[in-house]
Amino acid sequence: MPNNAKIIALAFLVQILLPGATGGARAQAEKVPYPAMAPLDQYLMPDENSEIALARSAAPASISDGAEVMVLGREGYTAAVKGTNGFLCMVERSWGAATDEPDFWNPKVRGPICFNPPAARSFAPIFLMKTKLVLAGKSKPEIVEATASALEKKELPALEPGAMCYMLSKQQYLNDRGRSWHPHLMFFVPGDAAKSWGANLPGSPVMAANDPEERATIFMVWVGEWSDLSPAPPIVH
Repeated sequence: MPNNAKIIALAFLVQILLPGATGGARAQAEKVPYPAMAPLDQYLMPDENSEIALARSAAPASISDGAEVMVLGREGYTAAVKGTNGFLCMVERSWGAATDEPDFWNPKVRGPICFNPPAARSFAPIFLMKTKLVLAGKSKPEIVEATASALEKKELPALEPGAMCYMLSKQQYLNDRGRSWHPHLMFFVPGDAAKSWGANLPGSPVMAANDPEERATIFMVWVGEWSDLSPAPPIVH
């Protein structure tokens, strides 16, 4: 990847996955667009079938057709479709981001995501827990504290080797800056591992962002097609 294209990608990756790296300065420079949670109805989809279809669009049909699918309701996420292959598809809402992300309460966010079996067992539970805290009316500091406590007490599982996910949906809306952005895969590694992988260095093809709230490093790989096999937008050079 050319250096200027990689710089653009890294800047966007930081905004999506590690907003705390720039959040302080940005917050001083502009008003937070979503200062509080919107009414719950704005985060819900019109019907269960629409949400199932959107969730499955995160990965190729050869994967998502056999995946468990969870949908968001007023009490949290529940299983709408029983899976057969160990994958888990759902549509993440805005609170999948870090708490200092400007879009944390953005009701327009829809992030179809399909976790492989290790990630379904060991990374998805963090988001599911955050969802319960959000629906219980907890504040951002309370969400951070509760998540950290659950990780410390091992109430949340340790991240398993090989955990990854698909985000290939053409209908995804990740935030107000990138919108659908680009289809990509994400790989999860415990702790701050970017340096040991040589990520984000000049000439390195590896892109990564440390996610301290979830105690993981997220490595991202762009792909050239959406889940429906149509071509993705070209990478900006």
